[in-house]
Amino acid sequence: MQELWPIEPAAYTPHPLHRTELVWPQSNCYVDLWIELLHTFGVEPLAAMPFTFAVDLEGDQWTFFKFPLADLDALYGIQVFELNVWDSLPGHVEQQLSLGRPCLVEVDAFHMPDTAGTSYHAEHVKTSIGIQAIDVDGGRLGYFHNAGYYELDRRDFNGVFRLDDGVRALESLAPYVEVAKLRVRPALGGRALVNASLNLLGATLTNLPRENPFRRYAASFADDLERLCRSPLERFHRYAFATFRQAGAAFELGGAYLRWLQAHGEPGLEPIAAACDVIATTTKALQFKTARAVGIGRPFDASTLVGTMAAAWDETMTALTARYGVVMEQR
Repeated sequence: MQELWPIEPAAYTPHPLHRTELVWPQSNCYVDLWIELLHTFGVEPLAAMPFTFAVDLEGDQWTFFKFPLADLDALYGIQVFELNVWDSLPGHVEQQLSLGRPCLVEVDAFHMPDTAGTSYHAEHVKTSIGIQAIDVDGGRLGYFHNAGYYELDRRDFNGVFRLDDGVRALESLAPYVEVAKLRVRPALGGRALVNASLNLLGATLTNLPRENPFRRYAASFADDLERLCRSPLERFHRYAFATFRQAGAAFELGGAYLRWLQAHGEPGLEPIAAACDVIATTTKALQFKTARAVGIGRPFDASTLVGTMAAAWDETMTALTARYGVVMEQR
């Protein structure tokens, strides 16, 4: 097994973000796997969370938020580049791991045993995993996915890498693969990490949505709900992931980030973190009410719930901008 860390899946301890009772225990596959990869690398992923405050309503969905690669470089000395898949993907992965570099690969969740009960051998869904161990001859793979670390064996190994397709796997469109070059420079720590993180927060606050995205959502949600109530339940599940989960999880992570700052010398942030919690809990409440409405085919008035989120967004951004709205090179 070519591996970066000797991890036993059954003994793996996730980052506290994935061990606590969160409203949104998972955000999206890319953010969640990076949380665990950074945690295993020995750095604090919370320091890189300022980007969560910039999520916006992007027409028919909320921002599918991701760690900005430049932020990973600035805080942790990690550089990420796209892998050119010109040959056998397992061979590429093995080569990169031998250089000490985990690989982030877009795969079909149909072959991911950790999704048993949802996608595993039931539904073809694109997802991203962070590979840190591979045994090409033995058909074993160790990977970060969602909130944990897992292994799979030959049957699913062949499916993940499309080996059963033979030559067609090389002739078809290759998956998107990123490689993380660790230790390009030493990761920041202590107050230097906090200061660098605050600089990222200041930069994020200069790129907020120009108008409150929850107020714009209030204008479109009624139409969304009417369509959902006339559609199969599966459409609701896809909609919920693209909207409620992205908005709610982003602000829950934002609140956790503010509490991390407060624990590292930035006092008085709990009221702002609490406003982020309001957004997280209210989006979950809206998701539940929407699911019930779709189940009975009867829309409801969501103006109060969306108005609560809009007010919490104003409170959060007003307070953060007043305090950190200028990028701070020195503190």
